Order: sequence, then structure tokens, then C-alpha cells
Amino acid sequence: MDRNTKRKNIIILLFLIVGFIYLIKLFSLQVLNKTYKHSATRNVLREVIDFPSRGLIYDRNGELLVYNQASYDLLITPGETSPFDTTLLCSILEINKHDFIGEVKKAHKYSRFKPSIVVKQLSSEKYALLQEKMYKFPGFYFHTRTLRCYNHNNAAHVLGYVGEVNNSVIQKDNYYKQGDYIGITGLERAYEKELRGEKGVSFFLVDVHNRIKGSYENGRLDTNSVKGKNIHISIDTELQAYGEKLMQNMAGSIVAIEPSTGEILCMVSSPSYNPEQLVGRNRISYFPKLVADTLLPLFNRAVQAQYPPGSTFKMVHALIGLHENIITPYTTFHCAMGYHVGNFSQACHHNRDFRLSGSIAQSCNAYYTNVFRKILDEPKFGGTKNGYEIWRNHVVSFGFSRKVTHELHEELNGFIPTSDYFQNNLFRYSRWRSLPLVSIAIGQGEILTTPIQMANYTAILANRGYYYTPHFIMEIEGDEVDTLYKEKHFTSIDTVHYEKIIEGMEWVMDSEKEGTAADSRIPGIAMCGKTGTAENPHGPEHSTFIAFAPKEKPVIAISVYVENGKWGNLYAAPIASLIVEKYITGDIQKSRKNLEKRMMETNLLYPDKPNYIRYKE
Repeated sequence: MDRNTKRKNIIILLFLIVGFIYLIKLFSLQVLNKTYKHSATRNVLREVIDFPSRGLIYDRNGELLVYNQASYDLLITPGETSPFDTTLLCSILEINKHDFIGEVKKAHKYSRFKPSIVVKQLSSEKYALLQEKMYKFPGFYFHTRTLRCYNHNNAAHVLGYVGEVNNSVIQKDNYYKQGDYIGITGLERAYEKELRGEKGVSFFLVDVHNRIKGSYENGRLDTNSVKGKNIHISIDTELQAYGEKLMQNMAGSIVAIEPSTGEILCMVSSPSYNPEQLVGRNRISYFPKLVADTLLPLFNRAVQAQYPPGSTFKMVHALIGLHENIITPYTTFHCAMGYHVGNFSQACHHNRDFRLSGSIAQSCNAYYTNVFRKILDEPKFGGTKNGYEIWRNHVVSFGFSRKVTHELHEELNGFIPTSDYFQNNLFRYSRWRSLPLVSIAIGQGEILTTPIQMANYTAILANRGYYYTPHFIMEIEGDEVDTLYKEKHFTSIDTVHYEKIIEGMEWVMDSEKEGTAADSRIPGIAMCGKTGTAENPHGPEHSTFIAFAPKEKPVIAISVYVENGKWGNLYAAPIASLIVEKYITGDIQKSRKNLEKRMMETNLLYPDKPNYIRYKE
């Protein structure tokens, strides 16, 4: 092949390559990116995202809890702007001029041809005022969004709140773009995909004054948004509001569960906040205040607080002892004002013998110290360490030391130490012995539980040995609820052992049996309960109480914690009994109105301000 032929072939090849590049470019412009066929079209085309309405939230009785109202974001496409009157725009919107200019600069830095939000969540009134003058502000336009609204100012921790996505979310899920909103906490987060719906998009032609002149290509490229799904949750709004009022000037929590389904009837965390405070432009001013509040109103004590369970935990030891044939309901232990071995003492308030039911009714520390040590030192287990591991495996089967719900991401595990934990700490330089562990016998020491775990444990006792996963969701529009919530979870304890435990819990409410919560008995309702005092290294002990009712075919199981409330019968038991009565009968008997009044007027948060009501500032 001569030189001319080679040169000719090279030139032909170059033309083919250039032609191929042009074909690819044309294909990209005309087929893959029809929306922007040329720069002239880009300058007169506006892409408008159609944000879907977020799904509504209803309570168990069909009462609307959360709905939506329109709000408007002001956007700018810097490449489409021309000089405008900044002062006029800021005065119409009543916003800070310096802050506004800063947002405009950010938008320029982000992209000249992509829209950016410069003012978020404007009201309908501000939108109407500015809409009339939009021709003066080329390059600006609105997106319509929805804001959450609440029919009640309750259940803030359950419902959660919605906030703007961060870069981490955007990188993980390409559905979200800068300026989008997402459920941050509570059920708004748990059911984000169901509640959010699906975005739509519309393309419009605009004139030189930035006014929409019509649909682009007759809407051929447009897509419709899909509204979020409505959900029904298990909260009883009236009961929730009542619980929050009882706890209005106390720190602590109430968790009530329907044992036969696992549905959570109320979840109170106090102090709380008004959910409206974290909606729209309110959030800018309120959120920093809530974060800085030393009473931690954003902290969901029902699932995040970890306390020693105190004496409410004693029935676990009894059940394990019965199951392992270490004790019987008639095994007797003597209490000599406590448990005493050498120089060690575990104090108590009795000087008498106890069997099982009486030990629950009067909460004898010596009885449970004996039971716990006998479990750990049982010869058939082959040593104290093995005994502890067997004990712990039984305890974990009650839902302790792990999350018991699947809906609240902020829930903590609690803590039931493993044998390795003690091997590496308490028994690192000594052999295993049961005596150094006896604080666990009365629900103290290293163990920690959450209020939701204690309510679930109470549901187990009510059900005589099993539970359903505690949950809020009852119905998702057009979807099946997870079958997980319909599965029974049995503990490792044989169900035949529960009746004697329940007898003792019934005696707790009986003055003739010297029950520790007899003053909180509900006339006409057979309630089974257990008082507890949880140690607190930072101040007075916490008052705690668990209960279920009625004794046969229970409809409610409850756990109450009152921080710094000292004894279980002082605050937690009365509050639990009022909640139980309210749920079962719908009202409080006249004979118990004084008890109700005393709980509502108790002020443990501000003892120097007896008439101060912090509730829902």
C-alpha cells in the first residue's frame, strides 16, 4: 500500500470518528435528554417537582392525629435571574436581608442552571403576597410542599418529627434531593417510605417575565405524584393525653400494652414538647431551646432511659427457680430484717418467714437473695459461672438486653451482663462466687432495663408466658401489616409456673395481705402489680411499678417510672392504677378523685414552684 493510500485511509478514519462523536452527541441531546434539546429551550423551561402529600396518621379509634397543610419554598435558578430589588423581596417575605443574600450566594455556588431553595416553608399568606409581584423577580419561583399539623399536642415522641435531609441521606438514597424532607424520629421515621409517597414532575414553558405560559410538549414528559399512605396506629389518644397530664411535672415514663396483641396503647415520656414546635419555621427557634433544655424533652425515656428495674424484677428469679426445680411455691426463707452473711447485709423490713406469694406481696429482699444464690450455686449446673449463664439465658428470653420493638430506631438494649463481663471485671482475679452478685437479686447492681422492656415483661406475666412484639402499627393503607406482629414469642419458662406469681401480684394490691401497693387498689377491678425502687446514683431513687388488669383476660399491661419519686407505692403505683382505671372504665371513680388530683398537682421538677405547670409550654 503506497503512501497516498495510507494518508487517504487515515483521513477517512478521522472523518468517521468525528462523525460518530457527533451522532452520539445528537442522540444524547435528542433522545436521552429530550427535556433540554438546546440552550434556548433550557432558558424558557421550568421543571416543577410535584411533592406528594404525606400520609395521614390516625389513632386506634380512627381519630385523626396528623394531617397536612400547604407551605411554599422559594427557589432560584441563578442563570435565569436579572437585577432585582432585594429589599422589596425581603420586605414582602419579612425575612432578614443579610441571610437572604447569603442563600442566594450559596445557590450561585451550587449551580447556575439548577434550582436551589433560598427561603423555606412560607405561609399561604406570604405566598399570595409575593405571587402578585413575581414578574419583578425573574429566576425565582415556588414549589408547593406540605407541613405536618396536629389535632392534639400529645404523643410527640411516638409520632416523631420531619426534617430536612442531610448529605448522608442523599448519598444513600437517590430519591432524596437537597431541600427534601424525611422522617427523623418516631413513627415518621419508621414508616417514612409508606408515608412519603412518590414525587411527580411537570415541565413548563415560561416567558421572559418568568411566568408560566403552558405545558412543555403537552405534558408528555410529566409524571404525577403518588400520595403517601395513611396509617392507623395503636395509640389511644384520650389515654395518651391523660397519661401526659398525670406526668406533667414529673420526669419519667408510662408504657401501656394490650397483652393479647402487643399493641402499644400509650407511651408517655416526660418532660415532652408540643409537636407543633418542630414544624416549619417554628423549628428554627424551638429546636435549639429543646436541645439545650436540661430536662431533656427530646429524650424518649420510654425507650432510651435505662434504669435498674428494682423489685419489679423479682418475679423473674422466682420463675427461673420454679422452672429449674430449685424452689416450689411453698419453699420458705426467713427474713431477719434482711439477708445477712458474715459482714454482708441486704436490708429488708421484715422479721418473719416467707413463701412465694407473700414474698411478692411484701417484696422481701431476703427471699429473693436466697432464691438467686440457690440458682447460681445449684450443683447440677456445675459451678456458679454456669449457673449464671443459665440464669441469664432465661432472663433474655423475657426480652431483656435487646430491643423489643422494630419501629423506634432510638430504642436502647438495656443491659444484662454476660458471664464474660463479670469474668473480665468482678472475677478477674478471683473465683466465681454468688455473693458478690446478690444486688442483682433485688433488681439492682449492673442490670439495666428500659420502660418498654418492663411493659413487655408485664405483658408476658399477663399472658402467662408469652408476648407479641410490642408495636404501634395497626393498618397501612393498601398494605399488609408485618406478620411478625402476630407471632407469639414464648419465654423459656414453663407456663404452669405463672399462676403462683400472679397470685402474689394480686396480693400486692390487697391490704389484708399487707401488699405494698394496697393504697392504689381499684375497687371493682382485679389488678395484679409489683412495686419497685430503682437506685439512682445522682439523687433520690426512682419510683417504679408494673401491673396488668383484669387478672383474668387482661386488656392492659403497664410500666411506670417516676424519676426521683423514691418508693414505688408513692407515685408510680397510683399513676399506673389511674391509667388502668381510665382505660378499662373510661373514668375515675369519685372515691379516687383525690388521688388523681394529688398526682396531677405533684411537682417533682420544680418543688419550689408548687403551682407551676410546665406541661406543653
